[in-house]
Amino acid sequence: MPLAVACVQFSPGNDMDSNLEMARILIVDAVSQGAELIALPEFAAFLDRNGHAMSRAARDESGHAALIHFEKLARQLNVWIMVGSLVVRDDANSGCLFNRSYAITPKGQVAARYNKIHMFDAMLPNGGSVRESKAYCPGSHAVIVHLSQAAVGLSICYDLRFPSLYLKLARNGAEIIMVPSAFSYETGQAHWLPLLQARAIENGCFVIAAATCGTHPGGWRTWGHSVIIDPWGKIIEQAKDKPGLVTATLDLEAVRHARQMIPSLSNQRKFDILHEYPSKPIT
Repeated sequence: MPLAVACVQFSPGNDMDSNLEMARILIVDAVSQGAELIALPEFAAFLDRNGHAMSRAARDESGHAALIHFEKLARQLNVWIMVGSLVVRDDANSGCLFNRSYAITPKGQVAARYNKIHMFDAMLPNGGSVRESKAYCPGSHAVIVHLSQAAVGLSICYDLRFPSLYLKLARNGAEIIMVPSAFSYETGQAHWLPLLQARAIENGCFVIAAATCGTHPGGWRTWGHSVIIDPWGKIIEQAKDKPGLVTATLDLEAVRHARQMIPSLSNQRKFDILHEYPSKPIT
């Protein structure tokens, strides 16, 4: 059964009401074009480079205005909305912050939640560092949500660099992988498409990657280029670096065909590693 999908690309800032209105306009446009599943980027409701601003904007899920907004939209428009991520404060878990994706049904109900597993902790060439784990708690579960047409695996941005997550999703039935992102401009130029195409090819699945674009408060510039990729690694549709939509109709039979042609998921084998110490230098 075909599935009509759309990626929403825009440039969220630190005015949540403005962000939600921009998302609404693009979602309505996507529905007018026949989309049944609409993907939003990471940090869809609020984005500021300042960590304190992100923390102040976080809300407990039960009272999160952005989640309520998207639930209402999904119900009004009778469409699946994949909220790339919202920053959620978990008051039941010592106020921990999670970068959390939501899958919202056409009835406006949350069908699945996914907390970003992989935290970007790195030393920078200039001697500085990024410690995402200081601001957010990591998730501990991979998540698949089942639509009538397909099984959809959830992930967020930096997860893209960890193939084992996608292998686990695919081997547990995921046919479509969501990769909502706020990918930096610098790394986006080099790695965005190669990584997404690799995940599609390795797992014989569709990849839907909705991304933020433009320059955000604090001078953070993101790459954009939202894209939909088929199980053979072919780019179906791709945005550039401006707000807008990317749409496609997915034929899920392509997943079965790709996995039949390259059965790498079923050909996986367990193996050990040997550390060899030759007595003579290797020349």
